[in-house]
Amino acid sequence: MNLPSTPDSLPRRPIRELPDELVSQIAAGEVVERPASVVRELVDNALDAGARQITVRLLAGGVRLISVEDDGSGIPREELAVALKRHATSKIASLQDLESVGTMGFRGEALAAINSIADMSLLSRTEGDATAHAWLLDGRSGELKPIARSRGTTVEVRELFYATPARRKFLKTDATELAHCIEAVRRHALVRPDVGFAIWHEGKLVEQWRACEATAELDAHAQRLGDVLGSEMLAQSVAVDYRSGNLHITGRAGIPDAARSRADQQFAYVNGRYVRDKVMTHAARSAYEDVLHGHRQPVYALYVVMDPTRVDVNVHPTKIEVRFRDSREVHQAVRHAVENALAAPRAAAAALASPNGIVTGSFESNRPPTLSPWAQPAINFGANQSYQQNPRVSDFEAMWPVQPAAATTGFAPEPAPAGTSPHNGPLEAAALPPGDWPLGRAIAQLQGIYVLAENTQGLVVVDMHAAHERIVYERLKNQLDTSTAIASQPLLIPATFAASPQEVATAEAATDTLAALGLEITPFSPRTLAVRAVPTSLVQGDAVELARSVLAELAQHDASTVIQRAQNELLSTMACHGAVRANRKLTLEEMNGLLRQMEATERSDQCNHGRPTWRQVSIKELDALFMRGR
Repeated sequence: MNLPSTPDSLPRRPIRELPDELVSQIAAGEVVERPASVVRELVDNALDAGARQITVRLLAGGVRLISVEDDGSGIPREELAVALKRHATSKIASLQDLESVGTMGFRGEALAAINSIADMSLLSRTEGDATAHAWLLDGRSGELKPIARSRGTTVEVRELFYATPARRKFLKTDATELAHCIEAVRRHALVRPDVGFAIWHEGKLVEQWRACEATAELDAHAQRLGDVLGSEMLAQSVAVDYRSGNLHITGRAGIPDAARSRADQQFAYVNGRYVRDKVMTHAARSAYEDVLHGHRQPVYALYVVMDPTRVDVNVHPTKIEVRFRDSREVHQAVRHAVENALAAPRAAAAALASPNGIVTGSFESNRPPTLSPWAQPAINFGANQSYQQNPRVSDFEAMWPVQPAAATTGFAPEPAPAGTSPHNGPLEAAALPPGDWPLGRAIAQLQGIYVLAENTQGLVVVDMHAAHERIVYERLKNQLDTSTAIASQPLLIPATFAASPQEVATAEAATDTLAALGLEITPFSPRTLAVRAVPTSLVQGDAVELARSVLAELAQHDASTVIQRAQNELLSTMACHGAVRANRKLTLEEMNGLLRQMEATERSDQCNHGRPTWRQVSIKELDALFMRGR
């Protein structure tokens, strides 16, 4: 086996400048990973040129040919040769321009890098070209000749990596490379609904997204999302529209039921640029913390518009990473935007849906929906002894004023007329008229576990424990002031553990935050920490594991986020013990009280652990079960 030579065994070489071609090929290694990288760069340029139609043509997954044609402003004849030089660009001219980039491309190295590893040609014509024809530039020879073409630019890249054959060996199959190219265009299509895109492979049209006709930005984005990701994306998502300071966040957030096993449908954009950013990813995921089950991944498309001077896009040659001046501000804004969008119960939102079944944004995302005063539970679930111990007290009596059921029908009495409360007091304007309750009227209880209700769509099945657990949980969250410290209990024998320097530093710097979480973690020695107190509700848990997890969170994320998460976990445990148990027989009035509370409670579609609380079975589905109409 031949071991690599060590620096001491190599002869010394003189320091000298690298040839321009080698410099470009090194740059190409950073910019061009595969054919999709070329597609991304060329589509960036087409969009910067003001294109309204972009056509991508590929052979062999883009290895043999990548052609990107646009109808943009074009490149003047005298600038064609300059466009292929390293660090040549029309998009920045000074450091000030670099600090407020508003275009997709700006580094001026992509075309030169691509030209160094492939056969490349530029064909372009500007609107005011007096010659009435386009100009074709051969990237290898530099030859320039006239050719027929309408306004716009076509860039052809043939035999990718021919000059660096070792790189070509790392490419996958044509089908795999084609999939990456389609994904690159799809990311652009999702953020530019005003532009039409078409992808051809081996002479066949494989994808096409026409420019959206909608004039309103939110409507256009929704239309393009449906075209690109499918109509189910719209049907299983809610609109996001949130403002915070100079940040404006729009898009769609998938409902928890639409979550996937992989994070392959998560799209985040900053000022029109697709990015992979840890701050935004963590913020979006944290918004789903207590509504997503297990390790499922949410679906979303989020568009952040902010002051360009507050974000650095010149972090990576591929321009897919960014750095925020105030990452905490962005994290909180993204989290709140998604949280607020998901907060409105879908049962209530469905009543305000458009005819195609898509919620039309009747709820403002900047704040939770206002609930009617009669919809607020009066019971104190946190410390009500009669609730826990007195079996004569109804679980829902304090949640919904009821009257004796009508013996002749078996149904609960009619709800109060619209505009009045059950106590004949004024109602909020959002109150629904009689018979229009989204979750319908209770008709029975099944196996002491499920509540069955009838609404205009058909049958509603409710997991009563899961639903009540969410109601109690949200009530507790509203009651608890986040500035109040969680009750803690000292450990009889402190739990010690070997800690990393970062863990020790975090424990020393975050004493107040740890105290607010009900934790006391102090240095025991230079490399050892001692856990002396833990939250009262977690005394039976693993103190060391808890301490490590909290310290890791504090080291990476905003302290207020960690505190909120810990409190929510404790409250979730309390709510689970406080919720009505299975096999508890409920009256129709109690069942209806539960349904009304679900319609008025945020995030009531999932329990605290992310499992669904109710399901709709339509009349059509029931007809199919019994083969009616066949």
